[in-house]
Amino acid sequence: MEVVTIKGHKINFMPTRASHNRRALQFKNNIITALGKIGTKRDDVEIELNGFCGRESKSSITWYFNGHRLYYELALKRTFVDNLFIISKIIGNEIELVLQEQKPLEEFLAEFVEDEDVHDDRAKAREFFELKTDHKDIDTINKRYKELAKTLHPDMPTGDVEEFKKLNHHHKILKRELA
Repeated sequence: MEVVTIKGHKINFMPTRASHNRRALQFKNNIITALGKIGTKRDDVEIELNGFCGRESKSSITWYFNGHRLYYELALKRTFVDNLFIISKIIGNEIELVLQEQKPLEEFLAEFVEDEDVHDDRAKAREFFELKTDHKDIDTINKRYKELAKTLHPDMPTGDVEEFKKLNHHHKILKRELA
């Protein structure tokens, strides 16, 4: 068993070896049940379980709550079902923090609010960092961020306020996806 730490949560992870579609449906239902605890309706949750859930793929969830579009996507593990399992644990843990009043609902919402063009923004961010469009290593991204910050910071001779703002914006977008 492997322990995965994401968004500050330690999750015990063991890869799914069989019954991928059935397990994916269980994880989807777990997510819907967890979101229901804070008042999200089943019809306001979108999780696509197209085809074979053991395929190599990221998983994503979109849901609507209090007039907000919320989104989370994960490509940490190899298969769709394993990524969906981790998403179900993250969402469940985050909602428990809200219910136990350890995290304000507004903070929960802020962590997951995304624009519909988030994929375009992530592609632009990777391009800004001169990385491949499928690059997922947050350590490399952080290293590249520090390198660019040294040259773009407004206090440096080569600094540029607008480019430094872009740098921070792009870094934030990728951190939301990968950290």
